[in-house]
Amino acid sequence: MSARHIAQKGPIPVDVEAGKSYFWCSCGKSSNQPFCDGSHQGSDFAPVKYEAEETKRVFFCACKQSSAPVTCDGTHNTL
Repeated sequence: MSARHIAQKGPIPVDVEAGKSYFWCSCGKSSNQPFCDGSHQGSDFAPVKYEAEETKRVFFCACKQSSAPVTCDGTHNTL
């Protein structure tokens, strides 16, 4: 499997809307962080679907190393 690219060392806050789906970039190469723009094409990576159950602010992982993919777990503090 290819290595993940660290888009940034810190989360990206996004105000999500209940009932809407978001596709998180898992490779780290998207120019539309934290969301997928297709930059993973030709790699082992694929976007991860996040379905917002409620309207709120979510802190999406941008280092791509989180043990809870999609959301930040603070792993960027150890990179």
